[in-house]
Amino acid sequence: MNNYFGVKTLVLLMLTAFTLSGCNDAPKIALCVNPLTYTDIPDIDVLRTGDDFYMVSTTMYFCPGAPVMHSRDLVHWEIISYIFDVLEDDDVYNLRDGRNAYGKGQWATSLKYHNGEYYALFIANDQGRTYIYHTDDITRSNWGRYVIDRPFHDAGLLFEDGRVFVAWGNTNIYLTELEPDFSGVKGEDKLLFTTPEGYMLGDEGTHFYHIGDWYYALTINWPVKGIRTETCWRSRSLEGPYESKDVLHGTLGGRASDGVAQGAIFDTPNGDWYAMMFQDHGAVGRIPTLQPLTWVDEWPILGNNGVPVEEFEVNLPESGIERVWAGDEFDSPELDLVWQWNHKPLDDKWSLTAREGFLRICPKKATGIFDARNVLTQRTVGPACESSVSLDVSGLRPGDRAGICAFQSHFCSIGVECREDGKYIVGTDFERGEVYCEKLDSDKVFLKLSYDFSDDTARMSYSRDSQAWIQPDYVLQMRYTLDFFTGYRTALYCYNVEAEEGGFADFDWFRQNLAD
Repeated sequence: MNNYFGVKTLVLLMLTAFTLSGCNDAPKIALCVNPLTYTDIPDIDVLRTGDDFYMVSTTMYFCPGAPVMHSRDLVHWEIISYIFDVLEDDDVYNLRDGRNAYGKGQWATSLKYHNGEYYALFIANDQGRTYIYHTDDITRSNWGRYVIDRPFHDAGLLFEDGRVFVAWGNTNIYLTELEPDFSGVKGEDKLLFTTPEGYMLGDEGTHFYHIGDWYYALTINWPVKGIRTETCWRSRSLEGPYESKDVLHGTLGGRASDGVAQGAIFDTPNGDWYAMMFQDHGAVGRIPTLQPLTWVDEWPILGNNGVPVEEFEVNLPESGIERVWAGDEFDSPELDLVWQWNHKPLDDKWSLTAREGFLRICPKKATGIFDARNVLTQRTVGPACESSVSLDVSGLRPGDRAGICAFQSHFCSIGVECREDGKYIVGTDFERGEVYCEKLDSDKVFLKLSYDFSDDTARMSYSRDSQAWIQPDYVLQMRYTLDFFTGYRTALYCYNVEAEEGGFADFDWFRQNLAD
């Protein structure tokens, strides 16, 4: 008996040692710390095909539009393509005759996979139409498209037994059948459900699913004495009747009035379920959070019994990188996917090859940055970050202005203005105009914007050698405003306030770093 236990103990010790040694080679489990990425990624939809997850988001007036992000662990996301280059080549997207798409453009995409094809449906309020883009390769940009001359607000797309439906609306949520070839509407609108009394924001942001025996419509709403809430409506019949239950109600990060809601639910190859929901987060924008999902009596309950979770392990091996923003040395002939133009660019007025290792922007006449062409933008990132550029202004001509801008309707910028008597470093505020001015005695300058999203402030600074920085006595109180409906971005610009044509500005590099 003693020998038996001695052998058994030895075997157990050997197995334990083998198991522990094997742990060093085991894949690391992905850890989610919310917010998932501290940057503006609103109106989320997520789709899984195989082991790959794809996420789309609203970028409104920026071009190219509707970014597609990829992940394998639901924690690390990288932009891999854009659904379209520009919605329409019209006065709106060319910033002509005072027209623009600020606060409009592409809204709330519904992403589906059906019969080997990816579909992305969204409205554009500036066009008053619904767009359905499609591709068999989601990693390629610029998909084919169908257009329906009718807007379906915040629509959720559903393929069902050879038929196509959208659930859409605000307060009143309707079901509308589309022609299978997306050529138009088939039949009449059917009212599915109506938000009850006591809400200052009725149900909208619909995501529509057929899971098991149930049809589920997930929506957001806002009770009068509450916060933004995620509600699930369900029915065993496509056309109802629908019953409802709040499935996520709460805040994150001590933001007492900013609920977490609107987004997608999805499963993993392991059979686990998760949800991606965003939170309003002040000037940085609307930021994504990942939430666990538990099925309770066939209701999808998010977070911890309906309360948002700040940190948890995802039952997937850690994989990939986060790349929805990045620095750029401008040493590639192709523009990095982290960049988007403000409206449609003039392709003959910018170049990554005219001067090797530089981004060159040639100005067109504009009254200011909001109607300037070829303004190049990138997301900022919280809780605090710094965006800086190295700028060669030797090519500027009188009337040219070039620099960087904290881009939203309440903006500030710091850059170089070329005047008849020389070049000047100028700081500008959206309301006060010029807030700083100093003569520049060189053709190379370094510019920086420092963002702090704990109090939504931004500061500008410049340097002649990238070591000693001069910071004007100025602070921008950033505000997330609905006239633009996007979080603050750093914008690189060059335009002329006097002449139709000017010189050029050469940006040597762009760097964005998280700040302490």
